[in-house]
Amino acid sequence: VRLYTLFIGPPEKDAEWNDRAVEGCYRFLGRVWRFVTTCDTWGEADGKLSAAEIRRYTHEAIKKITDDLEGSFHFNTAISFVMDLINKVYQAHVTTDADRRQMRETAEAITLLLAPFVPHLCEELWQRLGRNGSIMRAAWPVFDPAAVKVDEIELAVQIMGKVRSKIMVATGATPQEIERCALQDEKIKELLQGKTVRKVIVVPKTLVNIVAN
Repeated sequence: VRLYTLFIGPPEKDAEWNDRAVEGCYRFLGRVWRFVTTCDTWGEADGKLSAAEIRRYTHEAIKKITDDLEGSFHFNTAISFVMDLINKVYQAHVTTDADRRQMRETAEAITLLLAPFVPHLCEELWQRLGRNGSIMRAAWPVFDPAAVKVDEIELAVQIMGKVRSKIMVATGATPQEIERCALQDEKIKELLQGKTVRKVIVVPKTLVNIVAN
């Protein structure tokens, strides 16, 4: 109930009570409990996210939540970032000891990030993680800028405004390099057969739109 009350929306806005949404918060906390209490052995054999990606998502959440709490007191968006991180954790592919160490780091970060909202639950989780002393005396997670840097980004490729493929390009790729990569994509080449490319619009870090007829 405490979590839902803080999650329902900004404090300055009216909101209607929703029993089903309360149940959703309960299920979310259940997922948090299952992950944190088993983080040392956590892992899905067919998970699609690597431990490195989980680390990036963890530090992105730390930054966003810290900014929300220190700046605008947007508790609802801060909680939503943790919910998104938990969804990512449930897609983790964990095979090595290093991967499992990352899962523990993420579990500790999630527990600390949720502590202002559900202190009683997080106090118990903190103890189960083997930490001494109250979580309220623990240091807040520190954002590591290096953890969120990526070498490549995924861009959608459109033809006449409709997404037809996706490409991976270097983070610092120029518009010309992105255009060349999009036109060399096998699926795009197939779809452009018999057509003339009139224009290629590159929206940085978002998409490529090819105008052809």
